[in-house]
Amino acid sequence: MKLEEEIKQKNFHNPYQRLSINILFTASWINIQTARILKPFTITPQQYNVLRILRGQNNKPASVGLIQERMLDKSSNASRLIDKLLAKKLVDRNICIEDRRQVDIRIIQKGLALLQEIDPLIVELDNQFKTINEEQAKMMGDLLDQLRG
Repeated sequence: MKLEEEIKQKNFHNPYQRLSINILFTASWINIQTARILKPFTITPQQYNVLRILRGQNNKPASVGLIQERMLDKSSNASRLIDKLLAKKLVDRNICIEDRRQVDIRIIQKGLALLQEIDPLIVELDNQFKTINEEQAKMMGDLLDQLRG
């Protein structure tokens, strides 16, 4: 459905304003869909993002700073998210041997198992993008990269 129909707005100041609003609207739509998928697992999209970052570490620990740096939502409080994942027994936290001021975070088996359960549902969500072909998807990704500089 066209943006104009979705938000009941016919005119924009220029194509750049329409683009900006369309990106915000689409990002919100994706976030809502992702939250809907994750709700039965009692984790938020931000917690899911942390788990995926930790899985990508391939069993190497990550500092809170590294996690914060790689998060999609930079405004999220990584320490608070990690505390919640600790309470759910999806990650563990240890003092770094080399630098006692640093805390090492690592995903544990229960967290990996949860991601394995969620992965097919996220792939299903990603399949909704198949209304555009792979070349268009690559071009759109490249354009968004260019937009961010």
